[in-house]
Amino acid sequence: MRYQISGKQIDIGEALQTHVRNELGSVVEKYAERPTDAQVIFSKNAHEFVCEATVHLSTGLTAQARANATEIYAAFDKCCEKMEKQLRRYKRRLKDHHRQRQQPIEAFGAASFILASEEAAEEAEPETLQPMIIAEMETPIPSLSVGEAVMQMELAGAPVLVFRKEGSDGINVVYRRDDGNIGWIDPTLARN
Repeated sequence: MRYQISGKQIDIGEALQTHVRNELGSVVEKYAERPTDAQVIFSKNAHEFVCEATVHLSTGLTAQARANATEIYAAFDKCCEKMEKQLRRYKRRLKDHHRQRQQPIEAFGAASFILASEEAAEEAEPETLQPMIIAEMETPIPSLSVGEAVMQMELAGAPVLVFRKEGSDGINVVYRRDDGNIGWIDPTLARN
């Protein structure tokens, strides 16, 4: 597994990098088959260190975790515990997913935009109802089953996931509802 370990405006020593490789490697190898790469980013927020970890699996799924603590090693250890809990929870499904899917998850690109917040727009009277675009980039949209999409959303800790449902060309959305359940939007099933 390839590791990318970096710090945002802080220096990451060799001892911490070795600790990350050993601990994260053992957790990921234990619960997931054939991880491809891991990205771990350390940063500082006021008096606390923040650790964000992203692990890409060979099937195309991604697991993410984030934690903070007053010491950098403690922040990583908490983050690693969260990653382990996620992977343990989905271990059977990850292995079943791997057996059923022989090829990695396909993804196609879609335009993604960052729009100016309303707070920035309130300073001046808007001339038009069109939002101001701050940045433009490409975002991959994976082709997944609904179950895989829910699992991917949970692994990533995201509130919403946009995906293309396998076997159709339509875009679908799964999201976490306020009541704790998962919502699924499928425009192809809309009734006229």
